[in-house]
Amino acid sequence: MGLLTVSTNQALTRFVSDYQATYPDLTEVFDPQWRSPCENGEPFTDASGVTRVPWQPLARHVATQDDFAGLENALELNIHQDIKDYYGSYWSGGLEADAPQGPVSLILLWNADDGERLVENLIGHALAKRRSRSGFSVFFACTAPDSELFLSVDNSSGEVLLEKPGYKPLEVVSASLAEFLGTLTPAPPERHPERSFLA
Repeated sequence: MGLLTVSTNQALTRFVSDYQATYPDLTEVFDPQWRSPCENGEPFTDASGVTRVPWQPLARHVATQDDFAGLENALELNIHQDIKDYYGSYWSGGLEADAPQGPVSLILLWNADDGERLVENLIGHALAKRRSRSGFSVFFACTAPDSELFLSVDNSSGEVLLEKPGYKPLEVVSASLAEFLGTLTPAPPERHPERSFLA
């Protein structure tokens, strides 16, 4: 990375900017019970009769540590700052990308309730990690749609890991989340249209 260290927020912002330039017209199936601050237009009916809503990633202007305060209390540990910065930077649907290792789907928070679901999932993930006697990690991306594998950040080292549920990490993918995000290129949103695997 040279002498200039890029932060997680900077790396994600660069990717989001590239994504918006490449795919400026993002839509999501409209759910009146699942609204998001990143919705940026009125719901409409598409050619197949499905009600959709336009959206774009929206920068957040809140203290990122609040997202994980409950998790830190429940697990009695501090969440790595890279993860706080990643999930605290934007309201957004999932974003598709190509990494040197293959396709990934970045998990981002659609709304505050999505953040609560993330924390609930991470508590279950933490229990599974303890059963497998591995260190705690926080997931941030899925891999191929038909794969169980996911990407996470090691909570101690900040390294990006390739993992399978219930097992110890399979490999270290990158030295940091910022470094990994810097390798991504935008991919079509239609490739893996689910908002996130937390749903």
